[in-house]
Amino acid sequence: MVIVSVTPEIGLDEGYTYSGGLGVLEGDKFYAMARMNKPYVVITLLYNNGYVDYIFDNNNNPVPVPQRHSKTFRSMLNPAGYLRINLKDTEVYVSVLEYRLNNAKVVFLSPQSPRWAYDLVDRLYIENDIDSKFYKYALLAKGAAEYIRSRIGLRNVDVIDLQEAYTAMLPLVLPLPPQKYRIIIHTPGPWGHPSFPAELFRREFGFRFFEDPVILTELGLSMSSEVIVVSKKMRDVVSKVIPHHMHKVRAVTNGVDVIRWVDGRVLKAYMEGGLNIDALSRIKREMASELEAYLSKYKPGLRINDSLTVAWIRRLTRYKRPDFILRFIEENPQRDDVVFVLGGKAHPFDEWGLSMMRRFRELAAKYSNVVYIHDYDISVAKNILPKVKLLLFTPFPGWEASGTSFMKSSMNGTPTLASRDGAVPELITDGFNGWLFGFDERYLVDIGSDPRANEINEKEYSEFSYKLNQVIQLYYNNRDEYWKVAVNASLTLISNADIVNTLKQYYKL
Repeated sequence: MVIVSVTPEIGLDEGYTYSGGLGVLEGDKFYAMARMNKPYVVITLLYNNGYVDYIFDNNNNPVPVPQRHSKTFRSMLNPAGYLRINLKDTEVYVSVLEYRLNNAKVVFLSPQSPRWAYDLVDRLYIENDIDSKFYKYALLAKGAAEYIRSRIGLRNVDVIDLQEAYTAMLPLVLPLPPQKYRIIIHTPGPWGHPSFPAELFRREFGFRFFEDPVILTELGLSMSSEVIVVSKKMRDVVSKVIPHHMHKVRAVTNGVDVIRWVDGRVLKAYMEGGLNIDALSRIKREMASELEAYLSKYKPGLRINDSLTVAWIRRLTRYKRPDFILRFIEENPQRDDVVFVLGGKAHPFDEWGLSMMRRFRELAAKYSNVVYIHDYDISVAKNILPKVKLLLFTPFPGWEASGTSFMKSSMNGTPTLASRDGAVPELITDGFNGWLFGFDERYLVDIGSDPRANEINEKEYSEFSYKLNQVIQLYYNNRDEYWKVAVNASLTLISNADIVNTLKQYYKL
Protein backbone atom coordinates (compact mmCIF):
# COMPACT_ATOMS: atom_id res chain seq x y z
CA MET A 1 0.00 0.00 0.00
CA VAL A 2 1.19 3.48 -0.93
CA ILE A 3 1.29 6.48 1.38
CA VAL A 4 0.50 9.69 -0.51
CA SER A 5 1.36 13.21 0.66
CA VAL A 6 0.00 16.18 -1.28
CA THR A 7 1.75 19.44 -0.55
CA PRO A 8 2.07 22.92 -2.07
CA GLU A 9 5.85 22.82 -1.50
CA ILE A 10 8.77 20.53 -0.81
CA GLY A 11 12.36 21.48 -0.01
CA LEU A 12 14.82 19.06 -1.56
CA ASP A 13 18.57 19.61 -1.48
CA GLU A 14 18.32 20.92 -5.05
CA GLY A 15 15.75 23.17 -6.67
CA TYR A 16 13.55 26.01 -5.48
CA THR A 17 10.23 24.35 -4.81
CA TYR A 18 9.80 25.60 -1.24
CA SER A 19 9.51 28.84 0.70
CA GLY A 20 10.15 27.83 4.29
CA GLY A 21 9.43 25.42 7.10
CA LEU A 22 6.63 23.35 5.53
CA GLY A 23 8.69 22.60 2.44
CA VAL A 24 11.81 21.71 4.42
CA LEU A 25 9.77 19.44 6.71
CA GLU A 26 8.23 17.65 3.72
CA GLY A 27 11.71 17.20 2.29
CA ASP A 28 12.89 15.67 5.58
CA LYS A 29 9.96 13.25 5.58
CA PHE A 30 10.69 12.25 2.00
CA TYR A 31 14.39 11.56 2.56
CA ALA A 32 13.68 9.56 5.72
CA MET A 33 10.94 7.50 4.07
CA ALA A 34 13.22 6.85 1.09
CA ARG A 35 16.00 5.71 3.40
CA MET A 36 13.55 3.27 5.00
CA ASN A 37 12.58 2.15 1.47
CA LYS A 38 8.88 2.79 2.06
CA PRO A 39 6.35 3.19 -0.78
CA TYR A 40 5.82 6.93 -0.39
CA VAL A 41 4.63 9.39 -3.03
CA VAL A 42 4.74 13.17 -2.62
CA ILE A 43 2.67 15.15 -5.15
CA THR A 44 3.32 18.85 -5.65
CA LEU A 45 3.64 21.54 -8.32
CA LEU A 46 6.78 22.48 -10.20
CA TYR A 47 7.15 26.26 -9.95
CA ASN A 48 8.83 27.60 -13.08
CA ASN A 49 10.62 30.42 -11.27
CA GLY A 50 10.78 29.04 -7.75
CA TYR A 51 9.79 31.26 -4.84
CA VAL A 52 11.76 34.52 -4.55
CA ASP A 53 15.28 35.89 -4.31
CA TYR A 54 16.30 39.51 -3.86
CA ILE A 55 18.78 42.05 -5.05
CA PHE A 56 19.09 45.52 -3.50
CA ASP A 57 18.81 48.79 -5.40
CA ASN A 58 20.88 51.91 -4.73
CA ASN A 59 18.43 53.01 -2.02
CA ASN A 60 18.79 49.74 -0.10
CA ASN A 61 15.35 48.52 -1.19
CA PRO A 62 15.00 44.76 -1.73
CA VAL A 63 13.92 43.99 -5.29
CA PRO A 64 12.37 40.54 -5.86
CA VAL A 65 13.81 38.38 -8.63
CA PRO A 66 12.96 34.85 -9.83
CA GLN A 67 14.78 31.76 -8.63
CA ARG A 68 16.21 29.84 -11.57
CA HIS A 69 16.35 26.07 -11.19
CA SER A 70 19.82 24.65 -11.67
CA LYS A 71 20.77 22.15 -14.34
CA THR A 72 21.52 19.72 -11.53
CA PHE A 73 17.94 19.94 -10.29
CA ARG A 74 16.49 19.60 -13.79
CA SER A 75 18.66 16.53 -14.41
CA MET A 76 17.24 14.87 -11.28
CA LEU A 77 13.71 14.90 -12.70
CA ASN A 78 12.63 12.01 -14.88
CA PRO A 79 9.87 12.64 -17.45
CA ALA A 80 6.91 10.35 -16.78
CA GLY A 81 4.44 11.29 -19.49
CA TYR A 82 1.46 13.61 -19.35
CA LEU A 83 -1.87 13.94 -17.61
CA ARG A 84 -4.92 15.64 -19.06
CA ILE A 85 -7.25 17.49 -16.73
CA ASN A 86 -10.15 19.89 -17.19
CA LEU A 87 -9.72 23.35 -15.70
CA LYS A 88 -11.86 26.41 -16.51
CA ASP A 89 -13.74 24.19 -19.02
CA THR A 90 -10.49 23.73 -20.94
CA GLU A 91 -8.30 20.66 -21.42
CA VAL A 92 -4.96 21.24 -19.73
CA TYR A 93 -1.88 19.17 -20.52
CA VAL A 94 0.22 18.52 -17.43
CA SER A 95 3.75 17.16 -17.69
CA VAL A 96 4.70 14.69 -14.96
CA LEU A 97 8.27 14.79 -13.67
CA GLU A 98 9.42 12.37 -11.00
CA TYR A 99 12.34 12.36 -8.60
CA ARG A 100 12.91 8.82 -7.33
CA LEU A 101 14.92 7.72 -4.34
CA ASN A 102 14.69 4.02 -3.50
CA ASN A 103 10.99 3.20 -3.17
CA ALA A 104 9.88 6.81 -2.63
CA LYS A 105 9.31 9.53 -5.17
CA VAL A 106 8.34 13.17 -5.53
CA VAL A 107 5.90 13.84 -8.37
CA PHE A 108 6.10 17.34 -9.83
CA LEU A 109 3.11 18.48 -11.87
CA SER A 110 4.04 21.00 -14.56
CA PRO A 111 1.21 22.34 -16.78
CA GLN A 112 2.39 22.99 -20.33
CA SER A 113 -0.65 24.27 -22.21
CA PRO A 114 -2.63 26.41 -22.59
CA ARG A 115 -0.36 29.31 -21.67
CA TRP A 116 -2.54 30.61 -18.85
CA ALA A 117 -2.22 27.23 -17.11
CA TYR A 118 1.56 27.33 -17.48
CA ASP A 119 1.57 30.81 -15.93
CA LEU A 120 -0.39 29.62 -12.88
CA VAL A 121 2.73 27.92 -11.54
CA ASP A 122 5.18 30.71 -12.24
CA ARG A 123 6.00 31.23 -8.55
CA LEU A 124 5.21 29.60 -5.22
CA TYR A 125 2.76 31.59 -3.04
CA ILE A 126 2.97 34.60 -5.37
CA GLU A 127 -0.13 35.37 -7.41
CA ASN A 128 -1.49 38.47 -9.09
CA ASP A 129 -5.12 38.00 -8.07
CA ILE A 130 -7.51 35.77 -6.16
CA ASP A 131 -8.61 33.89 -9.30
CA SER A 132 -5.03 32.89 -10.15
CA LYS A 133 -4.51 31.68 -6.59
CA PHE A 134 -7.71 29.64 -6.68
CA TYR A 135 -6.92 27.98 -9.99
CA LYS A 136 -3.34 27.20 -8.94
CA TYR A 137 -4.63 25.00 -6.13
CA ALA A 138 -7.51 23.65 -8.21
CA LEU A 139 -4.81 22.55 -10.66
CA LEU A 140 -2.90 20.82 -7.85
CA ALA A 141 -6.09 19.06 -6.71
CA LYS A 142 -7.16 17.90 -10.15
CA GLY A 143 -3.64 16.90 -11.19
CA ALA A 144 -3.11 14.96 -7.96
CA ALA A 145 -6.49 13.24 -8.35
CA GLU A 146 -5.69 12.13 -11.89
CA TYR A 147 -2.22 10.91 -10.92
CA ILE A 148 -3.60 8.90 -8.00
CA ARG A 149 -6.32 7.35 -10.16
CA SER A 150 -4.20 6.52 -13.21
CA ARG A 151 -0.70 5.94 -11.85
CA ILE A 152 -1.13 4.66 -8.28
CA GLY A 153 -4.61 3.16 -8.34
CA LEU A 154 -7.24 3.82 -5.70
CA ARG A 155 -7.00 0.27 -4.35
CA ASN A 156 -3.32 0.78 -3.64
CA VAL A 157 -3.70 3.92 -1.53
CA ASP A 158 -3.16 3.52 2.19
CA VAL A 159 -3.76 7.15 3.18
CA ILE A 160 -3.64 10.60 1.58
CA ASP A 161 -2.16 13.31 3.77
CA LEU A 162 -3.24 16.84 2.87
CA GLN A 163 -0.42 19.17 3.88
CA GLU A 164 -1.98 22.50 4.84
CA ALA A 165 -5.28 23.88 3.62
CA TYR A 166 -4.00 24.67 0.12
CA THR A 167 -4.47 20.98 -0.73
CA ALA A 168 -8.01 20.70 0.68
CA MET A 169 -9.74 20.87 -2.72
CA LEU A 170 -8.55 17.32 -3.48
CA PRO A 171 -11.46 15.52 -1.73
CA LEU A 172 -13.88 17.55 -3.88
CA VAL A 173 -12.49 15.98 -7.06
CA LEU A 174 -11.42 12.62 -5.63
CA PRO A 175 -14.24 11.59 -3.28
CA LEU A 176 -13.04 8.72 -1.11
CA PRO A 177 -14.14 7.35 2.28
CA PRO A 178 -13.11 9.91 4.93
CA GLN A 179 -10.66 7.45 6.53
CA LYS A 180 -8.49 7.77 3.42
CA TYR A 181 -7.88 11.48 4.09
CA ARG A 182 -6.04 13.30 6.85
CA ILE A 183 -5.32 17.01 6.94
CA ILE A 184 -2.16 18.24 8.62
CA ILE A 185 -2.36 21.83 9.84
CA HIS A 186 1.09 23.42 9.92
CA THR A 187 0.20 26.90 11.13
CA PRO A 188 -2.34 28.56 13.41
CA GLY A 189 -1.77 31.85 11.56
CA PRO A 190 -4.31 33.23 9.05
CA TRP A 191 -1.97 32.94 6.03
CA GLY A 192 -2.32 29.15 6.22
CA HIS A 193 -6.11 29.22 5.99
CA PRO A 194 -7.06 30.86 2.67
CA SER A 195 -10.62 31.49 1.58
CA PHE A 196 -12.16 31.97 -1.84
CA PRO A 197 -15.47 33.28 -3.21
CA ALA A 198 -18.15 30.59 -3.35
CA GLU A 199 -18.78 31.54 -6.98
CA LEU A 200 -15.36 30.15 -7.97
CA PHE A 201 -16.28 26.76 -6.49
CA ARG A 202 -19.67 26.80 -8.23
CA ARG A 203 -18.05 27.64 -11.55
CA GLU A 204 -15.20 25.11 -11.35
CA PHE A 205 -16.65 22.24 -9.33
CA GLY A 206 -20.42 22.75 -9.49
CA PHE A 207 -20.83 23.04 -5.72
CA ARG A 208 -23.07 25.68 -4.13
CA PHE A 209 -21.71 26.21 -0.63
CA PHE A 210 -23.76 27.95 2.05
CA GLU A 211 -20.64 29.79 3.21
CA ASP A 212 -19.23 32.66 1.22
CA PRO A 213 -16.28 32.90 1.19
CA VAL A 214 -15.35 29.24 1.49
CA ILE A 215 -12.50 28.57 3.92
CA LEU A 216 -10.25 25.79 2.63
CA THR A 217 -9.30 24.65 6.12
CA GLU A 218 -12.94 24.03 6.94
CA LEU A 219 -13.28 21.94 3.77
CA GLY A 220 -10.29 19.82 4.73
CA LEU A 221 -11.41 19.43 8.31
CA SER A 222 -14.90 18.34 7.26
CA MET A 223 -13.77 15.83 4.63
CA SER A 224 -10.96 14.15 6.58
CA SER A 225 -11.16 11.45 9.21
CA GLU A 226 -8.31 12.89 11.23
CA VAL A 227 -6.65 16.25 11.82
CA ILE A 228 -2.99 16.34 12.79
CA VAL A 229 -1.35 19.37 14.35
CA VAL A 230 2.41 19.57 14.68
CA SER A 231 3.01 20.13 18.40
CA LYS A 232 1.23 19.56 21.68
CA LYS A 233 0.99 23.28 22.32
CA MET A 234 -0.58 23.82 18.90
CA ARG A 235 -3.35 21.40 19.86
CA ASP A 236 -4.19 23.64 22.80
CA VAL A 237 -4.09 26.75 20.61
CA VAL A 238 -6.39 25.36 17.89
CA SER A 239 -8.86 24.06 20.48
CA LYS A 240 -10.04 27.66 20.77
CA VAL A 241 -10.32 28.04 16.99
CA ILE A 242 -11.90 24.76 15.80
CA PRO A 243 -13.68 23.39 18.90
CA HIS A 244 -16.20 21.58 16.67
CA HIS A 245 -13.44 19.43 15.15
CA MET A 246 -11.37 18.68 18.25
CA HIS A 247 -12.65 15.11 18.46
CA LYS A 248 -10.58 14.44 15.32
CA VAL A 249 -7.43 16.36 16.32
CA ARG A 250 -4.20 14.60 17.26
CA ALA A 251 -0.82 16.18 17.99
CA VAL A 252 2.24 14.69 16.30
CA THR A 253 5.25 16.87 17.04
CA ASN A 254 7.53 17.65 14.12
CA GLY A 255 11.07 16.36 13.88
CA VAL A 256 14.00 16.73 11.51
CA ASP A 257 16.04 14.30 9.45
CA VAL A 258 19.13 13.57 11.55
CA ILE A 259 21.11 12.25 8.58
CA ARG A 260 20.33 15.35 6.53
CA TRP A 261 20.98 17.98 9.19
CA VAL A 262 23.56 16.74 11.70
CA ASP A 263 27.22 17.35 10.89
CA GLY A 264 29.05 14.09 10.25
CA ARG A 265 31.59 14.74 13.01
CA VAL A 266 28.89 15.34 15.62
CA LEU A 267 26.87 12.33 14.49
CA LYS A 268 29.92 10.05 14.56
CA ALA A 269 30.75 11.10 18.12
CA TYR A 270 27.11 10.57 19.13
CA MET A 271 26.87 7.13 17.53
CA GLU A 272 30.14 6.03 19.17
CA GLY A 273 29.02 7.25 22.59
CA GLY A 274 31.78 9.85 22.74
CA LEU A 275 29.86 13.10 22.42
CA ASN A 276 31.16 14.98 25.46
CA ILE A 277 32.52 18.45 26.24
CA ASP A 278 36.00 17.69 24.91
CA ALA A 279 34.73 16.19 21.66
CA LEU A 280 32.11 18.86 20.99
CA SER A 281 34.41 21.80 21.81
CA ARG A 282 37.04 20.36 19.44
CA ILE A 283 34.48 19.96 16.65
CA LYS A 284 33.17 23.48 17.22
CA ARG A 285 36.68 24.93 16.95
CA GLU A 286 36.97 23.32 13.52
CA MET A 287 33.53 24.64 12.61
CA ALA A 288 34.44 28.19 13.66
CA SER A 289 37.15 28.40 11.03
CA GLU A 290 34.82 26.88 8.44
CA LEU A 291 32.10 29.38 9.37
CA GLU A 292 34.52 32.30 9.11
CA ALA A 293 35.47 31.23 5.59
CA TYR A 294 31.81 30.80 4.62
CA LEU A 295 30.69 34.16 6.02
CA SER A 296 33.57 36.00 4.35
CA LYS A 297 31.64 36.05 1.08
CA TYR A 298 28.99 38.13 2.87
CA LYS A 299 31.38 40.09 5.09
CA PRO A 300 34.94 40.21 3.72
CA GLY A 301 37.56 40.43 6.45
CA LEU A 302 35.31 39.02 9.18
CA ARG A 303 37.22 37.35 12.00
CA ILE A 304 35.54 34.90 14.39
CA ASN A 305 38.38 33.21 16.30
CA ASP A 306 36.93 32.26 19.71
CA SER A 307 33.99 34.68 19.58
CA LEU A 308 30.47 33.65 20.48
CA THR A 309 28.52 33.43 17.21
CA VAL A 310 24.79 34.14 17.55
CA ALA A 311 22.29 33.57 14.74
CA TRP A 312 18.81 34.88 14.08
CA ILE A 313 18.06 33.30 10.74
CA ARG A 314 14.66 32.36 9.29
CA ARG A 315 11.70 33.69 7.29
CA LEU A 316 11.21 37.40 7.91
CA THR A 317 7.69 38.03 9.08
CA ARG A 318 6.17 39.89 12.02
CA TYR A 319 5.26 36.97 14.31
CA LYS A 320 8.83 35.63 14.26
CA ARG A 321 9.96 38.96 15.80
CA PRO A 322 13.22 39.77 14.00
CA ASP A 323 12.97 43.18 15.65
CA PHE A 324 14.10 41.58 18.93
CA ILE A 325 17.64 40.96 17.71
CA LEU A 326 17.73 44.30 15.87
CA ARG A 327 16.84 46.11 19.06
CA PHE A 328 19.33 44.12 21.14
CA ILE A 329 22.24 44.90 18.82
CA GLU A 330 21.42 48.62 18.79
CA GLU A 331 21.00 48.74 22.57
CA ASN A 332 24.22 46.77 23.23
CA PRO A 333 26.90 48.20 20.93
CA GLN A 334 29.52 47.17 23.48
CA ARG A 335 28.89 43.55 22.52
CA ASP A 336 31.54 43.65 19.82
CA ASP A 337 32.89 40.40 21.29
CA VAL A 338 29.90 38.64 19.72
CA VAL A 339 29.42 37.94 16.00
CA PHE A 340 25.76 38.26 15.02
CA VAL A 341 24.62 36.32 11.95
CA LEU A 342 21.29 37.62 10.67
CA GLY A 343 19.45 35.97 7.81
CA GLY A 344 16.16 35.59 6.04
CA LYS A 345 13.88 37.06 3.42
CA ALA A 346 10.30 38.27 3.29
CA HIS A 347 7.38 37.53 1.01
CA PRO A 348 7.44 40.24 -1.70
CA PHE A 349 3.97 41.47 -0.64
CA ASP A 350 4.91 41.76 3.05
CA GLU A 351 5.93 45.39 3.53
CA TRP A 352 6.82 44.88 7.18
CA GLY A 353 9.07 41.96 6.32
CA LEU A 354 10.72 43.93 3.51
CA SER A 355 11.43 46.73 5.96
CA MET A 356 13.18 44.20 8.19
CA MET A 357 15.38 43.15 5.27
CA ARG A 358 16.41 46.80 4.84
CA ARG A 359 17.15 47.16 8.56
CA PHE A 360 19.15 43.93 8.69
CA ARG A 361 21.25 45.15 5.78
CA GLU A 362 21.75 48.59 7.36
CA LEU A 363 22.86 46.98 10.61
CA ALA A 364 25.38 44.79 8.81
CA ALA A 365 26.81 47.89 7.11
CA LYS A 366 26.97 49.78 10.41
CA TYR A 367 28.63 47.15 12.63
CA SER A 368 31.74 45.13 11.83
CA ASN A 369 30.46 42.17 13.87
CA VAL A 370 27.08 41.85 12.12
CA VAL A 371 26.55 39.74 8.99
CA TYR A 372 23.34 39.65 6.95
CA ILE A 373 22.51 36.72 4.66
CA HIS A 374 19.61 37.77 2.47
CA ASP A 375 19.57 34.63 0.30
CA TYR A 376 18.80 32.21 3.14
CA ASP A 377 17.89 28.73 1.91
CA ILE A 378 18.57 25.08 2.72
CA SER A 379 22.20 25.18 1.61
CA VAL A 380 22.84 28.27 3.77
CA ALA A 381 21.06 26.67 6.73
CA LYS A 382 23.33 23.63 6.49
CA ASN A 383 26.35 25.92 6.79
CA ILE A 384 25.03 28.18 9.56
CA LEU A 385 22.85 26.20 11.97
CA PRO A 386 25.47 23.59 12.95
CA LYS A 387 28.39 26.01 13.13
CA VAL A 388 27.19 28.99 15.18
CA LYS A 389 27.24 28.68 18.97
CA LEU A 390 23.80 30.08 19.82
CA LEU A 391 20.53 30.19 17.89
CA LEU A 392 17.78 32.69 18.68
CA PHE A 393 14.20 31.44 18.26
CA THR A 394 11.79 34.26 19.04
CA PRO A 395 8.21 33.69 17.76
CA PHE A 396 5.28 35.48 19.36
CA PRO A 397 3.57 33.09 21.81
CA GLY A 398 0.84 31.01 20.24
CA TRP A 399 1.79 31.73 16.64
CA GLU A 400 4.50 29.14 15.96
CA ALA A 401 3.06 25.74 15.12
CA SER A 402 6.24 23.82 15.88
CA GLY A 403 9.48 25.26 14.53
CA THR A 404 12.37 23.03 13.48
CA SER A 405 15.40 25.33 13.17
CA PHE A 406 16.04 25.00 16.91
CA MET A 407 15.96 21.21 16.52
CA LYS A 408 18.56 21.30 13.73
CA SER A 409 20.90 23.60 15.63
CA SER A 410 20.50 21.81 18.96
CA MET A 411 21.29 18.43 17.42
CA ASN A 412 24.61 19.92 16.31
CA GLY A 413 25.49 21.20 19.78
CA THR A 414 24.26 24.74 19.10
CA PRO A 415 21.86 25.48 21.96
CA THR A 416 18.90 27.82 21.54
CA LEU A 417 17.59 30.83 23.42
CA ALA A 418 13.88 30.42 22.66
CA SER A 419 10.46 31.77 23.44
CA ARG A 420 8.07 29.21 24.90
CA ASP A 421 6.27 28.48 21.67
CA GLY A 422 5.72 25.70 19.15
CA ALA A 423 7.47 22.47 20.08
CA VAL A 424 9.97 24.26 22.35
CA PRO A 425 8.13 23.49 25.65
CA GLU A 426 8.29 19.78 24.79
CA LEU A 427 11.97 19.66 23.94
CA ILE A 428 13.92 22.41 25.74
CA THR A 429 14.42 22.69 29.49
CA ASP A 430 15.67 26.08 30.63
CA GLY A 431 19.31 25.95 31.65
CA PHE A 432 19.71 22.25 30.80
CA ASN A 433 19.70 21.93 27.00
CA GLY A 434 18.92 25.54 26.06
CA TRP A 435 17.45 28.69 27.53
CA LEU A 436 13.89 30.01 27.59
CA PHE A 437 12.18 33.37 27.91
CA GLY A 438 8.65 34.73 27.77
CA PHE A 439 5.15 33.43 28.43
CA ASP A 440 3.60 30.11 27.45
CA GLU A 441 0.36 31.61 26.12
CA ARG A 442 -1.95 29.04 24.50
CA TYR A 443 -4.34 31.23 22.53
CA LEU A 444 -4.03 33.47 19.50
CA VAL A 445 -3.50 37.17 20.10
CA ASP A 446 -3.90 39.32 16.99
CA ILE A 447 -0.41 40.80 16.74
CA GLY A 448 -1.58 43.46 14.30
CA SER A 449 -4.49 44.97 16.24
CA ASP A 450 -4.76 43.62 19.79
CA PRO A 451 -3.24 46.10 22.29
CA ARG A 452 -2.09 43.15 24.40
CA ALA A 453 0.44 42.30 21.70
CA ASN A 454 2.60 45.35 22.45
CA GLU A 455 2.48 44.64 26.17
CA ILE A 456 3.52 41.01 25.61
CA ASN A 457 6.30 42.07 23.23
CA GLU A 458 7.74 44.58 25.70
CA LYS A 459 7.72 42.15 28.61
CA GLU A 460 9.19 39.35 26.53
CA TYR A 461 11.85 41.54 24.96
CA SER A 462 13.00 42.62 28.42
CA GLU A 463 13.47 38.98 29.46
CA PHE A 464 15.00 38.07 26.09
CA SER A 465 17.60 40.82 26.42
CA TYR A 466 18.42 39.82 30.00
CA LYS A 467 18.74 36.13 29.12
CA LEU A 468 20.87 36.81 26.03
CA ASN A 469 23.30 38.88 28.08
CA GLN A 470 23.40 36.07 30.63
CA VAL A 471 24.27 33.49 27.98
CA ILE A 472 27.00 35.75 26.59
CA GLN A 473 28.49 36.12 30.07
CA LEU A 474 28.24 32.36 30.62
CA TYR A 475 30.13 31.68 27.40
CA TYR A 476 33.00 33.99 28.30
CA ASN A 477 33.12 33.50 32.07
CA ASN A 478 32.08 29.88 32.63
CA ARG A 479 32.78 28.03 29.41
CA ASP A 480 32.38 24.54 30.87
CA GLU A 481 28.80 25.33 31.89
CA TYR A 482 28.06 26.58 28.38
CA TRP A 483 29.47 23.35 26.92
CA LYS A 484 27.37 21.25 29.28
CA VAL A 485 24.24 22.87 27.90
CA ALA A 486 25.52 22.46 24.34
CA VAL A 487 26.26 18.74 24.83
CA ASN A 488 22.87 18.19 26.48
CA ALA A 489 21.20 19.94 23.54
CA SER A 490 22.80 17.53 21.10
CA LEU A 491 22.20 14.38 23.12
CA THR A 492 18.55 15.10 23.88
CA LEU A 493 17.45 16.50 20.52
CA ILE A 494 19.09 13.80 18.38
CA SER A 495 17.20 11.29 20.50
CA ASN A 496 13.88 13.12 20.86
CA ALA A 497 13.46 15.14 17.64
CA ASP A 498 14.40 12.60 14.97
CA ILE A 499 11.91 12.71 12.06
CA VAL A 500 11.72 8.91 12.23
CA ASN A 501 9.95 9.25 15.60
CA THR A 502 7.44 11.56 13.93
CA LEU A 503 6.86 9.25 10.98
CA LYS A 504 6.24 6.28 13.27
CA GLN A 505 3.37 8.24 14.80
CA TYR A 506 2.00 9.07 11.35
CA TYR A 507 2.27 5.64 9.76
CA LYS A 508 2.51 1.95 10.65
CA LEU A 509 6.23 1.59 9.93
